[in-house]
Amino acid sequence: MDKELEHQFITNLEKHQNIAHKICRIYTNDQDSHKDLFQEITIQLWKAYPKFRGEAKFSTWMYRVALNTAITLYRKKKRGIKTQDFDSVHFKIKSEEYDGEVEENLKLMYAAISELNDIEKALVFLYLEEKNYREISETLGITEVNARVKMNRVKTKLKSIINP
Repeated sequence: MDKELEHQFITNLEKHQNIAHKICRIYTNDQDSHKDLFQEITIQLWKAYPKFRGEAKFSTWMYRVALNTAITLYRKKKRGIKTQDFDSVHFKIKSEEYDGEVEENLKLMYAAISELNDIEKALVFLYLEEKNYREISETLGITEVNARVKMNRVKTKLKSIINP
């Protein structure tokens, strides 16, 4: 790979690395797993980058590669060793106006999301990232109508998990 292509990749990855971190947050339960998944996503992005044709935005392409990597590893890991529960890793929202209720709601939401299957997690993630249904459908490789239908079902499922 030439130096220019390598420079473009590194620049794009640095600019959009939060996409990968957010995906890692949804598909992992502890810091070590997060780091491992982030590394694997980076490797897969690097391997696939020479085939990136620029037909979609880099971020859209990155969502697709990162989600596919996470889903593949998530499925493999489900057959393997169970990781540490997320509850043991506490997080705080750092702000002068700390709101314990917001933190509790976030914990409830993440707990509910953890009960979803891998595709449902991807849908919720993209929805929370404020992607429109066209972008969601492109990223997941489904029709826009299918994305809407699945998202409505996931919303109903999350409501029933949070308020049984």
